[in-house]
Amino acid sequence: MPADGQAGPDKHAFLVALGERVRSLRARRGMTRKALSLSAHVSERHLANLEYGEGNASILVLLQVAGALQCSLAEMMGDVTTSNPEWLLIRQLLGERSEADLRPVRLAIAQMLGRSGPGSVSPRIALVGLRGAGKSTLGQMLAEDLACPFVELSREIEKLAGCSVSEIQALYGQNAYRRYERRALEDAIEAHPQAVIATPGGLVSDLAAFNDMLTHCTTVWLQAEPEDHMKRVIAQGDMRPMAASKEAMDDLRGILAGRAAFYSKAQLRINTSAQPLPETFELLRQQVRQLLQLSV
Repeated sequence: MPADGQAGPDKHAFLVALGERVRSLRARRGMTRKALSLSAHVSERHLANLEYGEGNASILVLLQVAGALQCSLAEMMGDVTTSNPEWLLIRQLLGERSEADLRPVRLAIAQMLGRSGPGSVSPRIALVGLRGAGKSTLGQMLAEDLACPFVELSREIEKLAGCSVSEIQALYGQNAYRRYERRALEDAIEAHPQAVIATPGGLVSDLAAFNDMLTHCTTVWLQAEPEDHMKRVIAQGDMRPMAASKEAMDDLRGILAGRAAFYSKAQLRINTSAQPLPETFELLRQQVRQLLQLSV
């Protein structure tokens, strides 16, 4: 493979695109290649080949068969969005649309299903972003200012599981952790008509939970520069996502890149690296109050 990891002229475009999607999914879930290797019981070498478009002749055979059948690979593999004619017709209508075109479609569908309305604002504030963005510190300050409860979702997950987040992941795996995370969010939404909720950075990996949050909360993306994320996490004495990684900063940048498109669905965006904490809080306070139409 080329030293820079770029596709060579002999690589199949489908395999290159597949590898890019695998890397993006891995980054969104905050997993190193080694962690994915252990979880999937697949060698790191095989994963590296997959991510860089090397080998994988078997999937090209499936692609050829799908082409001969004049259907998508997803349809042949039984993806849920190909399970009946209505799904297929919807896929055909939306398949070539841009993300900007798809957003009002998603909001309209949510409204039709009774889940939310376009531009809906809730007094339940959810702070999203990677760990180290300032969700806990700013969340507590905002909750005090708004005179409402502050909910640290990670702590609620630990209460449900009866052990720490790291123990949940080590003992039961990512899937179990996501189930606890989704239940903790559902409980927080049900228990608190008004609150400030600091969400785990990886919540965007669970689309069902992320949809619930977008439906029932006013969302704020707290951004920070990668270097600030790293410094703040080190100051907290917590290096879980970067454990055993020799390329911690590259991993962090990859995670940010993989999740940014989802974080950007938030209604508000605050860069916590752009100014000191007091000014950052005042900016957050003003924007949230303006959105909620509360007096400053």
